[in-house]
Amino acid sequence: MEKNLLKRAEVVKAMDTMARCINNGDVFEPWLMCGVADGDIKDNTSLDEIVETGYCEDVVFKDLMTLFLKLMNRASVDGLYTDGIVSDTKYIEWR
Repeated sequence: MEKNLLKRAEVVKAMDTMARCINNGDVFEPWLMCGVADGDIKDNTSLDEIVETGYCEDVVFKDLMTLFLKLMNRASVDGLYTDGIVSDTKYIEWR
């Protein structure tokens, strides 16, 4: 199977956007240390530029996805925050 680095770049950008919504700095901090460094991806960063960072290479991309899932699991305690809205927490009942 051929790599689709631009698709991976879309996912990296999406994960970075969501990680930055984590409503707990202690939970978010590992993303900056082991995930996407602060300033590496901005709103106007192109997908090609993200590919050039190396975040889309097999091992790095896999590690980013793994870290993202761990952080989202931990973030479920305090929720996500954006634009003045805080999500419910993991204690909500699923329908």
